[in-house]
Amino acid sequence: MLFGTATQALTSIGVRFDRIRIACMILFALTLFLLPQPLLSQQSSSQELFNRNCAGCHGEDARGTAKAPGLAMNQRVAGQSPEELSAFLERGNIAGGMPSFSDLPAADRAALAKYLRRLNVGIIIRPTIASQPTRKITWGPAQPGDWLTYNGNDSSNRYSPLKEINTANVPSLKLKWIFPIQYFGLETTPLAGDGVLYVTGPNQVFALDAVTGSTIWQYSRPPSAGMVGDAKLGTNRGVAILRDQVFFVTDNGHLLALDRATGKLRWETPIAADGEGQHYGGTIAPLIVNDTIVAGVSGADEGIRGFVAAFKPENGALVWRHWNVPRKGEPGIESWQGKEPITGGGSSWLTGSYDPSSDTLYWPTGNPWPDGEDRDRPGDNLYTDSVLALNAKTGELKWFYQFTPHDVEDRDAAEPDVLVDTVYRGKPSKLLLHADRNGFFYVLDRTNGNLLLAKPFLHRVDWASSIGPDGRPVVKDPHGCPNDAANWDSTAFSPETRLYYFLALEQCVSEHNSGYPDEKGQRFLRALSIDTGEIVWEVPQPGGARAKTWSGVLATAGGLIFYGQPNGGFAAVDQRDGKTLWQFPTNIFMKASPMTFTVDGKQYVVVAAGPNILCFGL
Repeated sequence: MLFGTATQALTSIGVRFDRIRIACMILFALTLFLLPQPLLSQQSSSQELFNRNCAGCHGEDARGTAKAPGLAMNQRVAGQSPEELSAFLERGNIAGGMPSFSDLPAADRAALAKYLRRLNVGIIIRPTIASQPTRKITWGPAQPGDWLTYNGNDSSNRYSPLKEINTANVPSLKLKWIFPIQYFGLETTPLAGDGVLYVTGPNQVFALDAVTGSTIWQYSRPPSAGMVGDAKLGTNRGVAILRDQVFFVTDNGHLLALDRATGKLRWETPIAADGEGQHYGGTIAPLIVNDTIVAGVSGADEGIRGFVAAFKPENGALVWRHWNVPRKGEPGIESWQGKEPITGGGSSWLTGSYDPSSDTLYWPTGNPWPDGEDRDRPGDNLYTDSVLALNAKTGELKWFYQFTPHDVEDRDAAEPDVLVDTVYRGKPSKLLLHADRNGFFYVLDRTNGNLLLAKPFLHRVDWASSIGPDGRPVVKDPHGCPNDAANWDSTAFSPETRLYYFLALEQCVSEHNSGYPDEKGQRFLRALSIDTGEIVWEVPQPGGARAKTWSGVLATAGGLIFYGQPNGGFAAVDQRDGKTLWQFPTNIFMKASPMTFTVDGKQYVVVAAGPNILCFGL
């Protein structure tokens, strides 16, 4: 009886619920009918756009898959405006595996951005970084333990006299702090002074407490529209510091002066005053020379007329500009025997070197354009793939050396030009050391550009048999290998060992040849004798070579070489023999060059790894 009563009660309740559910469905249908139809179609259209363009990787529910992270309940998405999200969709994140959606109509990108915002309504956003500095930044004269320029000194020799961390105690090196930046492939080199680190991301500058990694101030702006190449990816390699200002180059090639104490913008000027028809971008860390800020531009892979320029620190006014590719009537135009090279290339995106004893600026230049198609540019194509020796006060050319005349394989000379004073072949000499992308190691007399030594540093170089007595390559096959033997990452010379250290790539891949045993490629940390060019020792890097994973080296008076292992590590080896003494697994591709500094007498070593700044100490 009790059971029967309960059943009847439940049946009665079920009937009432059915009636309520039917009523709700009718009410919902009426609501849909009464809603403005454009709103319904807009929501449906946004969902369709998402399913068509995003769901394959991020999931139909936007909660993420093995291919890509979730976009719903995502604080990073929730913290951005629709305009910022739309700009990100247009730019993409190629380094992180996300393609650009610049081919979508702007209205569709805007609709997707609003849809992503709706997916994150109600998400609690992390507190933003304080608009005011968290502590006061003060500075004085430069100290021995500071790192106040891109390579630590004007010579571009990434050799530090610091030696608290040495071959005996480096096994005790520990990770001290991590600072994340929302960018997958950082290439920045931090600067350090007075207990503060200055690091960069895409259109971002951070001032950090050097001991804890905490943020003091931050400057940022949205990515610029219409960028190409590395500038579109957000690549940036660092800042320059002069007295109370920090100088930074944006993705669209604008030079900014920030207040060193607060990060506030003081002034801004375009590096290229007239960029119409050019694809100028900015990725460079500027260089301070003679109380001016010297910077260059990227974009030669898409067509620019490259240049180096100097600006006044007080207001950004142009001091001088040196064009790397000549126009009609200018010296060097005879080396362009086809069309006038209005967009002939010769970019200047790698920080140069400076010799105060002769007031000479040494600047590397990039490839000619078009880099693979040379029908309209017979000749040597000056002054591409060269090092330029410039009067630092006027920008006038003193001399040049072209490593690869008439380049058809994108063999940029944008590798470090390291200045060394040493005894060479029995007499005191002023040298310039350069390991080029074309596979040859060069020693030049930097007072006049004369060639002293040129020798292959790869086991096979088949585009040229040698470099002749006149300094020109003896070309066998312009399309031969290599075309990426070395790159922009930092190099170092140690006066203790007289060895030159850098990352090299043994690889031969092109449409003109295939099937070579080194087609997959392998990187090596190599040490060369500057006297003979011979490889003294090398450390093979595990795993195959991946594109755009060039990591630099740092030599110290402690007898160490620190370097990034391209496929996911940071290590220290003995300068004398390459024996590994310490290693830290980063488990992420390495694309940056290390630096070192001291605070309160303690030495630290810092490197960017993927999206993180890592700081190590004893």
